[in-house]
Amino acid sequence: MKRRLSAGTKLILLIAAAGLVAVLFMPIWRIDLNAPQYPEGLSLQIHVNGLKGNVDIINGLNHYIGMKTLHNEDFVEFKILPYAVIFFAVLFILAVVVNRRKFLNAVFILFVLFGVVAMYDFWKWEYDYGHNLNPDAAIKVPGMAYQPPLIGFKQLLNFGAYSIPDTGGWCFIGAGALLLIAVIIEWKTGKVKQYIKAPVAAAMLVFVLPFSSCNAGPEAIVPGTDNCYFCKMGISEVKYAAELVTKKGKALKFDDIHCLLSFTGSKMIDKAQVKDIYVTDYSGSQTLIKATEAFFLKGGDIHGPMNGDIIAFGNQDSLKKIALQVKGIEVNWEEIAK
Repeated sequence: MKRRLSAGTKLILLIAAAGLVAVLFMPIWRIDLNAPQYPEGLSLQIHVNGLKGNVDIINGLNHYIGMKTLHNEDFVEFKILPYAVIFFAVLFILAVVVNRRKFLNAVFILFVLFGVVAMYDFWKWEYDYGHNLNPDAAIKVPGMAYQPPLIGFKQLLNFGAYSIPDTGGWCFIGAGALLLIAVIIEWKTGKVKQYIKAPVAAAMLVFVLPFSSCNAGPEAIVPGTDNCYFCKMGISEVKYAAELVTKKGKALKFDDIHCLLSFTGSKMIDKAQVKDIYVTDYSGSQTLIKATEAFFLKGGDIHGPMNGDIIAFGNQDSLKKIALQVKGIEVNWEEIAK
């Protein structure tokens, strides 16, 4: 007797196919470069059909150290990948139509093999990109290679390189996870019904998770571990600290509001790149609150880590209690930030 697929498996396969279609319109991988001279960072986004992001700037920097410049036409992968993604999306749907477990297992094996080959090809490109350097480059560091990490972080001279899947990459990984769930459901032949609800819920979760990271907020400031982004001093007193979050989701931490204002006024970052600014509630739990929603005291006996004279509060009641002690005057964010 030929084993047919359950209704839950078919639904999961259709969700996975939709996720693969979404991959065509999103970056699948990203390599972020951070250095003091680029406070907002540089980003190389890899789509199935080409490179986007700060490609020209990165090419300019790489020229000095002898690395190859990046051009879409040099990558045969960008001609193959869109068709490969479409092929697997169609294959997932075909598995529903064929309605046979053996066919589903074959699709799973083929998808895993494709993923392994794709990651090896990516590593091989990174190796060639970072090792085959122009001997006539303006900057030469003996024994130095510039291969970016396959995944994770790596320090390359004064640049920190982060290599991680982007939204489309997580959708691709999610599609693979859903395919695995479908295979497991069918493997649990005698218990299919009781497994249907949980995998379908998991399928929806896997598909939605990549998009949940878009709402970047502040990161907790850890005293004794975090350093001020502007003055580079260690942050020791959280009650004075502040944080700037860029539109790319990067959190820049400062040991007091004075350093944050010095940074924003130094032209090291374009105001258009700033998503939100947070300040620490001087009293209570010392949580981070949006600067535009906070209340401030300035002057008097206030002495922050870098001789700053501004502290913030989440409400006026807390401010009034401290105002008598420090003899500061109440000001608003507009007056401070101008």
